[in-house]
This record gives sequence, C-alpha cells and structure tokens, in this order.
Amino acid sequence: MSKKELKFNSKTIHGGQQPDKAYGAVMPPIYQTSTYAQSTPGGHLGYEYSRSANPTRTALENALASIENGEYGMAFASGLAAIDAVMKLLEPGDEVISTSDLYGGSYRLFKRVYEKFGITFRFVDMGHVNHIKEQINAKTKLVWIETPTNPMMNIIDIKAVSEITKNHGLLLAVDNTFATPYLQRPLDLGADIVMHSATKYLGGHSDVVVGALVVSDKELADRLYFIQNASGAVCGPMDSFLTLRGIKTLHVRMQRHCENGEAIAHFLNNHPKIEKVYWPGFEDHPNHKVAKDQMSGFGGMISFVPKGGSYEDAIKIVEKLKIFTLAESLGGVESLAGHPASMTHASIPKAEREKSGVVDALIRLSVGIEDVEDLMDDLEQALA
Repeated sequence: MSKKELKFNSKTIHGGQQPDKAYGAVMPPIYQTSTYAQSTPGGHLGYEYSRSANPTRTALENALASIENGEYGMAFASGLAAIDAVMKLLEPGDEVISTSDLYGGSYRLFKRVYEKFGITFRFVDMGHVNHIKEQINAKTKLVWIETPTNPMMNIIDIKAVSEITKNHGLLLAVDNTFATPYLQRPLDLGADIVMHSATKYLGGHSDVVVGALVVSDKELADRLYFIQNASGAVCGPMDSFLTLRGIKTLHVRMQRHCENGEAIAHFLNNHPKIEKVYWPGFEDHPNHKVAKDQMSGFGGMISFVPKGGSYEDAIKIVEKLKIFTLAESLGGVESLAGHPASMTHASIPKAEREKSGVVDALIRLSVGIEDVEDLMDDLEQALA
C-alpha cells in the first residue's frame, strides 16, 4: 500500500515521511544548521540556506500536507506568520470577507496592520452563507473563515462557501486549528488554503510556537513558498522536530480530547449555575447538522457563560480552577481555561466582541486528556 492510500491514523505517523538518507534514522534529525556546503556555486544536495529550506522543516511540511490531503505544506514561525503570508497574496485595493467571530490576533492583524496598506476587511456572520454573497464585489479576492470559530464555536459550511468562492473566482482560506485534520479536512471540502496554529493541537504539548499552510494548487504553492522565503518567518529545526513529534500522536490525543470534551459539555449544560454552553455537538447548536456532516467529531473546545453573566463572576471562577490552568492558548494535553474578553480577544473593541457573543462573562475551555472525573470535580469546586 502506498503512503497516499494510508488511513488517517497511519498518515500521522508515516505520511510524507521516510528514513533519513544519511544513517536511516526513523525520526528526522534536527538539522541545526544555517547553511550547507556546495561543491560549486549552485552545486548542493537540495539545501543551501535554512531560511529557504531545512531538512527537518521539509519533513514537517511533508507531514502537514499528508494529514490535510494536500500536496504542498509550509511551516512558519507562528500561526499569525502563516496568516500574514496569505495576506501578502493581496494588493492594495483588494477586499477580504472574514467571519465576524474570529481569533483576536487574526482581527488585530487584519485591522491594525493590513488595513493601513489599503486592504478592506468585511466581517460578516457566516452561519448563513448568503451573507457572504451579499458582500462580494469586483474587489473581493479572498474569503477567510474559522470553523469552529474562536471562541463561540460557530460552524460554517465549508462546502457551501467553497461553491460561492469558486463561482466568483475567489480564494477560500480556512483556519482549521480547532478541528484539526483529525476531525475536518477543508481541502477535501473545496477550500484553497488550510491554515493552522500548529502551536495548538498539532504540536499538542504547549512547548512550541509554529504556524502552517497547506494547499493543493502548484501555482498558489509557488506564490506562498516565495513569500515564505522572501519574508523569512520560518520555524526553526527544533520547532519543526517537536511539531512533527506531536503530529505522530495527534489521532490518539484527539480521540481523548473529543471524549472528554463531550463529557464536560454535558456536565456544564446540566449544571444549575451555568446559563449557556457553546459546543457544536449539541443538537440545538447553530449549524449542528453542518458540523455533523463535515466533521467526524465535535472537539475539545467549549465556551460557557455562568448564570448572572457578570465579569466578576467569570474572573472568580477561572481564578479558583486548580486542574484547568488559567492561560492563553489551547490544544495541549493539559486542560486550559481562558477569559476571552480580557485575554485572547482583548484586541477586539468591546462593542465588536459583544456583537458576536463574546461577552465579559464568557469562559473558554480547552479540555485536555486528563481523567474526566478530575476535570468535572475541578469545575464543580470552582463553580461552588
């Protein structure tokens, strides 16, 4: 069986990989070098300078392409560096349609960096894809979506959006950080670009900061490889090695994240001190049917609002947690809790945040792979 035909669990371990050519090392060595010897100008073994390419990073990029069913992978110094590369495909005067509910760092990059260079961003509720059609004009070049969204867990129909973008000749980029390719593969659903903050679930151990892009079209890949090399925001060999190691256990970790996430979502939903729980697995969750169709599970990310809905109550709860660590980020083996309004989404103006549901009382959980009974006990004591 060729590696192209491997099932997903096997791809995480073997996809795009081969033993090291020098000594047959099973794991790619960490090529901690900036440059490579040449026999004559231009005479080298495929590598000349590590900003342009590095064997450890190549191994990671091949793995990224494999697990997303793409052809070309690119690894960056962070998720935002990966998004930045996509924005550099655009020119002044171009317009981007983005979901209104997205990661605060993405919003900050769009509004405070790229708007200055003459790129217009239109933020719309994409729960109904017709909202996208209404915003398209001759200047529109790109549609940017997250699904599930951060932190409201809204679901966007990737296939339906891709039909719109293809009809209008637009690029479709999908931030697949929350779902990971274990649950959802946007390229298979018609997307042109898949982006990851590989810092999260792909790395999986809260010990690395890496971003990723995966595409299938060679012309688009060549443009992005040029930007990657020209701008230089690449991840180093050690970060590449750690992320590749994380990918090899993605499938087993995600299975537990999903199991624990489901248990915690139902626990909170039945708790007398909780007003609202946001998790795509509930049948009354907006676009639950879409989630069921395009995802193979509902993930370990949950947001909730305690009864009373006050900022002070939310802060007290997150401060009392003992197993859930109050911290930025998500997707590690350990459970994390965050307060989006003051942490991950603080860069979005309050009025804009609240339009999409990110109220001051909202708490976001990244459910880890601990014993779920311990996680429930921790939440119980924090809510008491």
